[in-house]
Amino acid sequence: MNAPTPLAGLKVIEFTHMVMGPAVGAILASLGAEVIRVEPIGGDRTRNLVGSGSGYFPMYNRHKQSISLNLKDPEGLGIARQLVKGADILVENYRPGAMDRLGLGYEELAQSNERLIYASEKGFLPGPYENRTALDEVAQMMGGLAYMTGPPGQPLRAGSSVIDVTGGMFGVIAILAAVEERHRTGKGQKVQSSLFETTVYLIGQHMAQMAVTGKAADPMPARISAWAIYDVFQTKDEPIFIGVVTDALWEKFCKLFALDDLWADESIRENNNRVAARDRIMPQIRELIAGFGRDELIAKLEGTGLPFAPIARPEDMFDDPHLNASGGLEPVTLANGQQTKLPSLPIEMDGARPSASANLSTIGQHSEAILEELGLSPGQIKALRDVGTVD
Repeated sequence: MNAPTPLAGLKVIEFTHMVMGPAVGAILASLGAEVIRVEPIGGDRTRNLVGSGSGYFPMYNRHKQSISLNLKDPEGLGIARQLVKGADILVENYRPGAMDRLGLGYEELAQSNERLIYASEKGFLPGPYENRTALDEVAQMMGGLAYMTGPPGQPLRAGSSVIDVTGGMFGVIAILAAVEERHRTGKGQKVQSSLFETTVYLIGQHMAQMAVTGKAADPMPARISAWAIYDVFQTKDEPIFIGVVTDALWEKFCKLFALDDLWADESIRENNNRVAARDRIMPQIRELIAGFGRDELIAKLEGTGLPFAPIARPEDMFDDPHLNASGGLEPVTLANGQQTKLPSLPIEMDGARPSASANLSTIGQHSEAILEELGLSPGQIKALRDVGTVD
């Protein structure tokens, strides 16, 4: 079955760097949109990050074309304008005001392309903070997520760029909503998503908890769980997570592990009562689980309906049998020719995954072809390359 391409026919011009903006383009590209990434001369600096940043570019720039332009050169800027004039969507995540200073702001570009959907991915939506510089970590700290993740007094950012990526997802939601509205009105619009407001949306459940209970939410490592058994347990070898989140699952759990004494205690048949009795229940459960090996325990839990999870590392996902059998990983050829597999979009459409082989573009790999589509002759393209306007 062919991979679904519901956004085929949409043309996207992307002026981005790092994670949030490229994530927007990556999602659109994986769904079939034509995405042209405008890189500076010499390429996006994100290509050369080391350490924890070395995976940013390959993860969020697959399925895209690359043109390398000097936007400080009037001719390079003119080419960018031509690209946008024929586009459906523009995505940018430069500093506030940077696109306007280049003459690539929404109001100016919409004059020649009223159907343009202009997506700005920022640190903050308009308001007192809008000109601050934000990063994923800044937003997690400001928005309360780091406080909720770490132990009391030790704020801790989540272990991946969750706000960059989720903020990008909200950007895609806004873009697709604007595309649908354009079907009715014939006109585009400017849409925005942001890191800070995304973080606040994610911790909204804890704000609601405060509103409902009158008590501020404790950080996750110190929280009172909604369930008595909802924790990581040590087995004979490797740890495993188990959750018992309904009264029916409590009955099933007790029967599965022959916990006749606990099931006989009618005072803890209801969830909230088990939470209150957690200190009494948990030592027995921990001792029970410690008597199993991890694989033995997984075999016992498989198919029961009880939530469980071995504690995996990112590198374990390359060989995960479910991902490899279900299209959850797609083959990717990196810019240096190396072959790998990376996660495809975590959705299915009409029984198929939007997953296909991808090549990571080299710097300006498609510059010539894109310029030819704009009507430039080989001589004009060579002249632009000779003076450094195009890479």
